[in-house]
Amino acid sequence: MRSSTETFRMSKIELSRVRRALCVAALAVASIARLGAGPVTGTVRAKARGGTAPAPVIVYAEPVDSAPPRAPRRFTLAQKNKTFQPRVVAAPLGSTVDFPNNDGLYHNVFSLSGPQPFDLGLYRAGESRSRTFTAPGVYRVFCNIHPQMSAVIVVAPSAFVTVAETDGRYTLDLPAGRYRVTAMSERASPVSVEVASTQGAASVPDLTLDESAFVLAPHKNKFGQDYPAAAYRR
Repeated sequence: MRSSTETFRMSKIELSRVRRALCVAALAVASIARLGAGPVTGTVRAKARGGTAPAPVIVYAEPVDSAPPRAPRRFTLAQKNKTFQPRVVAAPLGSTVDFPNNDGLYHNVFSLSGPQPFDLGLYRAGESRSRTFTAPGVYRVFCNIHPQMSAVIVVAPSAFVTVAETDGRYTLDLPAGRYRVTAMSERASPVSVEVASTQGAASVPDLTLDESAFVLAPHKNKFGQDYPAAAYRR
């Protein structure tokens, strides 16, 4: 008859074997997923107003038959020379964006748009503050001191998101399955198309964004008021 100590030891050994088996299975599933993945490419064309360059385009893909995967990342939206760099950030849901102040003066980062408006307050050169985005949406970001500063953060509901090249071309690496591919910009309503991704390369029909009706209007400060005239000279 086994003692209780021997039984406990055997249980630990069996548990260790189960854990190893689960790890092997997880690695196998991950390998299959990688084998099933393939580059999905497409082009987004923009109808812009005469003499105006199209706005940067964000493209993301959502699985049709399953929940979107989560893959939060960390991004940097720096403040330098009284501009936000880069101008556009495309982030998966749950991502964190750092806002370092690389200028030799104060800045105040805020957004009144999106499902979760935020205000990071006033902070000096060399400091940085951050924001984690837990709701998908389009966040227009400004500085409460310098009205010329603006940026756009698009928080996509899926891990598969990218900013298209200046000519509208993009590539998304998607596991096999059906997806709804959506293209958008800050000047146009989103457009979508459903596609199938299989092992190997696949292409998406061209998408067109209509920016022709967009009119740029001065934005308000974080209190919903016009910026004072002196702010434009700072």
